[in-house]
Amino acid sequence: MAVTIDLTLDCADAQLLAGFWKTALGYIDEPPPPPFETREEWLAQFDLPEDDAEDDGAWLCDPDGVGPRLSILRVAEPKTAKNRLHIDVRLPGHGSPEERWARIRAESERLVEAGGAVLAEFGGHHIVMADPEGNEFCVAAGPA
Repeated sequence: MAVTIDLTLDCADAQLLAGFWKTALGYIDEPPPPPFETREEWLAQFDLPEDDAEDDGAWLCDPDGVGPRLSILRVAEPKTAKNRLHIDVRLPGHGSPEERWARIRAESERLVEAGGAVLAEFGGHHIVMADPEGNEFCVAAGPA
């Protein structure tokens, strides 16, 4: 039996990154696990340090239940190097290479408007980007 995976991003501002990744992936805020009604209620069961707040974390999920869960957690230390693991945002749809590249370019422009930055373009194939805190990811077309 295969296992599932969650992806976790360390960050300085969990709510900023949550907003960006909801825009990028079409994800939603994940509801708290049963029997809890709110995320605050769920967090209260843990013996968290006094300086931890509900806004220090965000939990996102694919509304269709297909993609991995994304946890975004505030940490004290800053990002200092290139990610060892990054997310590939794969765009749906088929078409000619020119049509796929046009979709990739349009999506990268949309994500720049949401706070991302273009780092490099590999013409016709993919664009390397960074989220608002500098975490690298790629935008590419799905399988042809």
